[in-house]
Amino acid sequence: MPHNPRVILLTGGAGFIGCNLARHLLDTHRSARIVVLDALTYAGHRANLSFAERARPDGYRFVEGDIADAVTVNALFDEERPDTVIHLAAESHVDRSIDDPLLFIRTNVVGTATLLNAARRIWQKVASLNEQSVRFHHVSTDEVFGSLGPSGRFDESTPYDPSSPYSASKASSDHLVRAWGRTYGMPYTISNCSNNYGPNQFPEKLIPLIIHNALAGKPLPVYGAGLNVRDWLYVLDHAEAIDRVVCDGKAGETYCVGGDNECRNIDIVHAICDNLDQLRPDPLGSYRRLIAHVADRPGHDLRYAIDAGRIQRDLGWKPRQTFVSGLRLTIEWYLDNQSWLDDLHKRHQAGHRQGLSAT
Repeated sequence: MPHNPRVILLTGGAGFIGCNLARHLLDTHRSARIVVLDALTYAGHRANLSFAERARPDGYRFVEGDIADAVTVNALFDEERPDTVIHLAAESHVDRSIDDPLLFIRTNVVGTATLLNAARRIWQKVASLNEQSVRFHHVSTDEVFGSLGPSGRFDESTPYDPSSPYSASKASSDHLVRAWGRTYGMPYTISNCSNNYGPNQFPEKLIPLIIHNALAGKPLPVYGAGLNVRDWLYVLDHAEAIDRVVCDGKAGETYCVGGDNECRNIDIVHAICDNLDQLRPDPLGSYRRLIAHVADRPGHDLRYAIDAGRIQRDLGWKPRQTFVSGLRLTIEWYLDNQSWLDDLHKRHQAGHRQGLSAT
Protein backbone atom coordinates (compact mmCIF):
# COMPACT_ATOMS: atom_id res chain seq x y z
CA MET A 1 0.00 0.00 0.00
CA PRO A 2 1.25 3.51 -0.75
CA HIS A 3 2.34 6.04 1.84
CA ASN A 4 0.09 9.12 1.69
CA PRO A 5 1.81 12.08 3.37
CA ARG A 6 -0.22 14.24 5.72
CA VAL A 7 2.50 16.55 7.08
CA ILE A 8 5.80 16.68 5.15
CA LEU A 9 8.95 18.07 6.78
CA LEU A 10 11.31 19.07 3.97
CA THR A 11 14.83 19.93 5.12
CA GLY A 12 16.94 22.16 2.88
CA GLY A 13 13.85 23.37 1.06
CA ALA A 14 15.27 26.83 0.30
CA GLY A 15 18.16 25.37 -1.69
CA PHE A 16 18.38 24.33 -5.31
CA ILE A 17 16.83 20.85 -5.29
CA GLY A 18 14.71 21.71 -2.26
CA CYS A 19 12.80 24.64 -3.75
CA ASN A 20 12.09 22.71 -6.93
CA LEU A 21 10.88 19.75 -4.86
CA ALA A 22 8.74 22.07 -2.73
CA ARG A 23 7.04 23.35 -5.87
CA HIS A 24 6.37 19.78 -7.00
CA LEU A 25 5.01 18.74 -3.59
CA LEU A 26 2.69 21.74 -3.38
CA ASP A 27 1.32 20.94 -6.83
CA THR A 28 1.00 17.20 -6.21
CA HIS A 29 -0.02 16.84 -2.55
CA ARG A 30 -2.68 19.50 -2.26
CA SER A 31 -4.13 18.21 1.01
CA ALA A 32 -0.74 17.79 2.75
CA ARG A 33 0.93 20.41 4.93
CA ILE A 34 4.45 21.30 3.77
CA VAL A 35 6.93 22.46 6.43
CA VAL A 36 10.36 23.62 5.23
CA LEU A 37 13.34 23.70 7.60
CA ASP A 38 16.40 25.51 6.25
CA ALA A 39 19.37 27.24 7.87
CA LEU A 40 19.59 29.78 5.01
CA THR A 41 23.32 29.36 4.50
CA TYR A 42 24.94 30.80 1.38
CA ALA A 43 23.15 28.22 -0.82
CA GLY A 44 19.65 28.64 0.64
CA HIS A 45 17.47 31.64 -0.13
CA ARG A 46 14.00 32.21 1.22
CA ALA A 47 13.12 34.09 -1.97
CA ASN A 48 13.39 30.73 -3.76
CA LEU A 49 10.20 29.76 -1.90
CA SER A 50 8.17 32.93 -2.44
CA PHE A 51 5.79 30.97 -4.68
CA ALA A 52 4.93 28.64 -1.78
CA GLU A 53 3.51 31.36 0.44
CA ARG A 54 1.35 32.56 -2.43
CA ALA A 55 0.23 29.09 -3.48
CA ARG A 56 -0.67 27.63 -0.07
CA PRO A 57 -0.72 30.26 2.70
CA ASP A 58 -2.55 27.94 5.11
CA GLY A 59 -0.78 24.70 4.20
CA TYR A 60 2.84 25.82 4.15
CA ARG A 61 5.29 26.93 6.84
CA PHE A 62 8.92 28.03 6.68
CA VAL A 63 11.22 27.63 9.69
CA GLU A 64 14.77 28.97 9.73
CA GLY A 65 16.92 26.53 11.67
CA ASP A 66 19.92 24.22 11.72
CA ILE A 67 19.30 20.47 11.41
CA ALA A 68 22.18 19.85 13.85
CA ASP A 69 20.43 21.94 16.53
CA ALA A 70 18.53 19.34 18.56
CA VAL A 71 16.48 21.93 20.45
CA THR A 72 15.14 23.49 17.25
CA VAL A 73 14.56 20.15 15.54
CA ASN A 74 12.78 18.55 18.50
CA ALA A 75 10.56 21.59 19.00
CA LEU A 76 9.56 21.51 15.34
CA PHE A 77 8.69 17.80 15.51
CA ASP A 78 6.60 18.46 18.63
CA GLU A 79 4.72 21.31 16.96
CA GLU A 80 4.11 19.80 13.52
CA ARG A 81 4.12 16.02 14.15
CA PRO A 82 5.25 15.22 10.60
CA ASP A 83 4.50 11.75 9.29
CA THR A 84 6.96 12.24 6.41
CA VAL A 85 10.52 13.56 6.43
CA ILE A 86 12.29 14.31 3.15
CA HIS A 87 15.87 15.06 4.12
CA LEU A 88 17.72 17.19 1.58
CA ALA A 89 19.64 19.61 3.79
CA ALA A 90 23.37 19.10 3.29
CA GLU A 91 26.65 20.81 2.60
CA SER A 92 27.22 19.65 -0.96
CA HIS A 93 30.13 21.36 -2.73
CA VAL A 94 33.22 19.15 -3.00
CA ASP A 95 35.64 22.09 -3.21
CA ARG A 96 34.24 23.58 0.01
CA SER A 97 34.56 20.20 1.75
CA ILE A 98 38.27 20.15 0.95
CA ASP A 99 38.71 23.54 2.64
CA ASP A 100 36.39 22.94 5.63
CA PRO A 101 35.71 19.22 6.15
CA LEU A 102 34.44 19.52 9.74
CA LEU A 103 31.54 21.71 8.64
CA PHE A 104 30.45 18.87 6.36
CA ILE A 105 30.67 16.35 9.21
CA ARG A 106 28.56 18.57 11.45
CA THR A 107 25.80 19.21 8.94
CA ASN A 108 25.71 15.98 6.99
CA VAL A 109 26.46 13.49 9.78
CA VAL A 110 25.42 15.12 13.06
CA GLY A 111 22.48 16.85 11.38
CA THR A 112 21.16 13.60 9.92
CA ALA A 113 21.48 11.82 13.29
CA THR A 114 19.64 14.68 14.98
CA LEU A 115 16.72 14.39 12.56
CA LEU A 116 16.61 10.61 12.92
CA ASN A 117 16.51 10.85 16.70
CA ALA A 118 13.73 13.44 16.60
CA ALA A 119 11.67 11.34 14.21
CA ARG A 120 12.19 8.20 16.31
CA ARG A 121 11.11 10.01 19.49
CA ILE A 122 7.82 11.09 17.91
CA TRP A 123 7.13 8.05 15.76
CA GLN A 124 7.70 5.47 18.49
CA LYS A 125 4.36 6.68 19.90
CA VAL A 126 2.55 5.83 16.66
CA ALA A 127 0.24 2.88 17.27
CA SER A 128 0.97 1.16 13.97
CA LEU A 129 4.51 2.08 12.95
CA ASN A 130 4.86 0.93 9.36
CA GLU A 131 5.69 2.22 5.90
CA GLN A 132 2.11 3.35 5.34
CA SER A 133 2.00 5.47 8.51
CA VAL A 134 5.40 7.21 8.45
CA ARG A 135 8.39 7.54 6.12
CA PHE A 136 11.92 8.99 6.47
CA HIS A 137 13.40 9.60 3.03
CA HIS A 138 17.06 10.49 2.76
CA VAL A 139 18.37 12.09 -0.44
CA SER A 140 21.96 11.10 -1.13
CA THR A 141 24.41 11.21 -4.02
CA ASP A 142 26.17 8.89 -6.45
CA GLU A 143 29.48 10.31 -5.19
CA VAL A 144 29.38 7.89 -2.24
CA PHE A 145 30.31 5.12 -4.71
CA GLY A 146 33.60 6.70 -5.75
CA SER A 147 34.88 6.75 -9.31
CA LEU A 148 34.17 4.56 -12.34
CA GLY A 149 36.46 3.59 -15.19
CA PRO A 150 35.44 4.02 -18.81
CA SER A 151 32.66 1.42 -18.51
CA GLY A 152 30.06 0.24 -16.00
CA ARG A 153 27.44 2.09 -13.95
CA PHE A 154 26.56 2.48 -10.29
CA ASP A 155 23.53 0.64 -8.96
CA GLU A 156 22.04 -0.16 -5.56
CA SER A 157 24.57 -2.96 -4.93
CA THR A 158 27.71 -0.89 -5.66
CA PRO A 159 30.11 -0.82 -2.66
CA TYR A 160 30.76 2.55 -1.07
CA ASP A 161 34.14 4.12 -1.88
CA PRO A 162 33.96 7.89 -1.25
CA SER A 163 36.84 10.09 -2.43
CA SER A 164 36.22 13.50 -0.80
CA PRO A 165 35.20 14.77 2.64
CA TYR A 166 31.83 15.64 1.08
CA SER A 167 31.14 12.17 -0.30
CA ALA A 168 32.45 10.53 2.90
CA SER A 169 30.05 12.62 4.99
CA LYS A 170 27.14 11.64 2.72
CA ALA A 171 28.16 7.97 2.90
CA SER A 172 28.14 8.27 6.69
CA SER A 173 24.65 9.76 6.68
CA ASP A 174 23.39 6.93 4.43
CA HIS A 175 24.72 4.38 6.93
CA LEU A 176 23.06 6.20 9.83
CA VAL A 177 19.66 6.08 8.12
CA ARG A 178 19.99 2.35 7.52
CA ALA A 179 21.13 1.80 11.12
CA TRP A 180 18.09 3.63 12.52
CA GLY A 181 15.91 1.50 10.28
CA ARG A 182 17.44 -1.79 11.40
CA THR A 183 17.89 -0.92 15.07
CA TYR A 184 14.70 1.04 15.76
CA GLY A 185 12.41 -0.22 13.01
CA MET A 186 12.12 3.21 11.37
CA PRO A 187 10.53 3.00 7.89
CA TYR A 188 13.04 4.66 5.58
CA THR A 189 14.04 4.96 1.94
CA ILE A 190 17.23 6.32 0.39
CA SER A 191 17.86 7.68 -3.08
CA ASN A 192 21.29 8.23 -4.61
CA CYS A 193 21.10 10.71 -7.44
CA SER A 194 23.44 11.83 -10.19
CA ASN A 195 24.44 15.46 -10.88
CA ASN A 196 21.42 17.77 -10.86
CA TYR A 197 20.99 20.87 -12.99
CA GLY A 198 18.17 23.32 -13.63
CA PRO A 199 16.61 26.52 -12.22
CA ASN A 200 17.78 28.10 -8.95
CA GLN A 201 21.13 26.28 -8.70
CA PHE A 202 23.73 28.18 -6.69
CA PRO A 203 26.29 29.54 -9.17
CA GLU A 204 29.36 27.83 -7.75
CA LYS A 205 28.26 24.69 -9.64
CA LEU A 206 29.43 24.08 -13.20
CA ILE A 207 26.42 24.95 -15.36
CA PRO A 208 25.28 28.22 -13.70
CA LEU A 209 28.91 29.28 -13.23
CA ILE A 210 29.65 28.88 -16.93
CA ILE A 211 26.44 30.71 -17.87
CA HIS A 212 27.21 33.62 -15.56
CA ASN A 213 30.85 33.96 -16.59
CA ALA A 214 29.98 33.77 -20.28
CA LEU A 215 27.40 36.53 -19.99
CA ALA A 216 29.90 38.63 -18.00
CA GLY A 217 32.69 38.05 -20.54
CA LYS A 218 34.82 36.26 -17.93
CA PRO A 219 36.96 33.12 -18.40
CA LEU A 220 35.06 29.83 -18.37
CA PRO A 221 37.09 27.62 -15.98
CA VAL A 222 37.38 23.93 -16.88
CA TYR A 223 39.18 21.60 -14.46
CA GLY A 224 42.09 19.84 -16.17
CA ALA A 225 41.28 18.70 -19.69
CA GLY A 226 37.55 18.64 -18.90
CA LEU A 227 37.33 14.89 -19.49
CA ASN A 228 35.54 14.06 -16.23
CA VAL A 229 32.16 12.46 -16.97
CA ARG A 230 28.93 12.87 -15.02
CA ASP A 231 25.38 11.62 -15.49
CA TRP A 232 23.14 14.71 -15.56
CA LEU A 233 19.61 14.77 -14.12
CA TYR A 234 17.16 17.65 -14.63
CA VAL A 235 16.07 18.82 -11.19
CA LEU A 236 12.30 18.62 -11.83
CA ASP A 237 12.73 15.03 -13.00
CA HIS A 238 14.56 14.37 -9.74
CA ALA A 239 11.72 15.98 -7.75
CA GLU A 240 9.25 13.62 -9.37
CA ALA A 241 11.50 10.64 -8.61
CA ILE A 242 11.79 11.58 -4.93
CA ASP A 243 8.02 11.89 -4.65
CA ARG A 244 7.57 8.50 -6.30
CA VAL A 245 10.00 6.84 -3.87
CA VAL A 246 8.42 8.50 -0.82
CA CYS A 247 4.90 7.41 -1.74
CA ASP A 248 5.42 4.10 -3.53
CA GLY A 249 8.93 2.93 -2.66
CA LYS A 250 9.45 -0.08 -0.42
CA ALA A 251 10.67 0.72 3.10
CA GLY A 252 14.28 -0.26 3.65
CA GLU A 253 15.17 0.04 -0.04
CA THR A 254 17.60 2.27 -1.90
CA TYR A 255 16.86 3.67 -5.37
CA CYS A 256 19.49 5.05 -7.73
CA VAL A 257 18.17 8.00 -9.73
CA GLY A 258 19.92 9.13 -12.91
CA GLY A 259 19.16 11.03 -16.07
CA ASP A 260 20.82 8.55 -18.45
CA ASN A 261 22.76 11.55 -19.78
CA GLU A 262 26.50 10.97 -19.52
CA CYS A 263 28.54 13.93 -20.66
CA ARG A 264 32.12 15.18 -20.33
CA ASN A 265 32.58 18.53 -18.60
CA ILE A 266 34.23 20.05 -21.67
CA ASP A 267 31.28 19.00 -23.83
CA ILE A 268 28.86 20.64 -21.40
CA VAL A 269 30.81 23.88 -21.58
CA HIS A 270 30.78 23.69 -25.38
CA ALA A 271 27.01 23.07 -25.37
CA ILE A 272 26.37 26.06 -23.09
CA CYS A 273 28.48 28.28 -25.34
CA ASP A 274 26.69 27.08 -28.46
CA ASN A 275 23.25 27.68 -26.90
CA LEU A 276 24.26 31.15 -25.76
CA ASP A 277 25.63 31.91 -29.22
CA GLN A 278 22.06 31.35 -30.48
CA LEU A 279 20.09 32.87 -27.60
CA ARG A 280 22.33 35.80 -26.57
CA PRO A 281 25.02 36.30 -29.26
CA ASP A 282 28.14 38.22 -28.25
CA PRO A 283 29.37 40.74 -30.85
CA LEU A 284 32.94 39.81 -29.92
CA GLY A 285 32.47 36.24 -31.16
CA SER A 286 31.62 32.76 -29.91
CA TYR A 287 31.62 32.25 -26.15
CA ARG A 288 33.97 29.30 -26.72
CA ARG A 289 36.80 31.82 -26.95
CA LEU A 290 36.48 32.31 -23.15
CA ILE A 291 37.22 28.68 -22.20
CA ALA A 292 40.19 28.46 -19.82
CA HIS A 293 41.63 25.18 -18.53
CA VAL A 294 42.68 25.40 -14.85
CA ALA A 295 44.42 23.10 -12.36
CA ASP A 296 42.31 20.04 -11.58
CA ARG A 297 40.52 19.50 -8.28
CA PRO A 298 42.37 17.23 -5.76
CA GLY A 299 40.89 13.73 -5.79
CA HIS A 300 38.64 14.52 -8.75
CA ASP A 301 36.68 11.35 -9.64
CA LEU A 302 36.90 10.54 -13.34
CA ARG A 303 33.44 9.25 -14.11
CA TYR A 304 30.02 8.68 -12.53
CA ALA A 305 27.11 6.92 -14.20
CA ILE A 306 23.84 5.63 -12.77
CA ASP A 307 21.86 2.51 -13.59
CA ALA A 308 18.32 3.62 -12.74
CA GLY A 309 16.77 0.30 -13.66
CA ARG A 310 15.24 -0.41 -10.24
CA ILE A 311 13.23 2.82 -9.96
CA GLN A 312 12.13 2.46 -13.58
CA ARG A 313 11.03 -1.17 -13.16
CA ASP A 314 9.55 -0.99 -9.66
CA LEU A 315 8.06 2.51 -9.58
CA GLY A 316 7.57 3.37 -13.26
CA TRP A 317 9.69 6.53 -13.13
CA LYS A 318 11.95 7.77 -15.89
CA PRO A 319 13.24 11.24 -16.74
CA ARG A 320 11.16 13.44 -18.99
CA GLN A 321 14.06 15.63 -20.14
CA THR A 322 17.03 14.69 -22.29
CA PHE A 323 20.19 16.61 -21.56
CA VAL A 324 19.70 18.65 -24.73
CA SER A 325 16.16 19.72 -23.81
CA GLY A 326 16.90 20.18 -20.11
CA LEU A 327 20.01 22.27 -20.74
CA ARG A 328 18.07 24.54 -23.09
CA LEU A 329 15.34 25.04 -20.44
CA THR A 330 18.01 25.75 -17.84
CA ILE A 331 19.84 28.34 -19.93
CA GLU A 332 16.57 30.07 -20.80
CA TRP A 333 15.68 30.25 -17.11
CA TYR A 334 19.00 31.88 -16.21
CA LEU A 335 18.68 34.33 -19.07
CA ASP A 336 15.22 35.28 -17.78
CA ASN A 337 16.55 35.55 -14.21
CA GLN A 338 19.97 37.06 -14.77
CA SER A 339 19.59 39.51 -11.89
CA TRP A 340 19.10 36.54 -9.49
CA LEU A 341 22.32 35.00 -10.80
CA ASP A 342 24.32 38.21 -10.72
CA ASP A 343 23.17 39.07 -7.19
CA LEU A 344 24.31 35.73 -5.77
CA HIS A 345 27.68 36.06 -7.46
CA LYS A 346 28.14 39.51 -6.01
CA ARG A 347 27.04 38.66 -2.46
CA HIS A 348 28.77 35.29 -2.10
CA GLN A 349 31.76 35.44 -4.46
CA ALA A 350 30.40 32.29 -6.09
CA GLY A 351 33.03 32.29 -8.83
CA HIS A 352 35.95 32.30 -6.38
CA ARG A 353 38.06 29.13 -6.74
CA GLN A 354 38.00 26.87 -3.68
CA GLY A 355 39.28 23.41 -2.80
CA LEU A 356 42.99 24.16 -3.25
CA SER A 357 43.98 23.63 0.40
CA ALA A 358 44.91 19.98 -0.30
CA THR A 359 47.56 20.98 -2.86
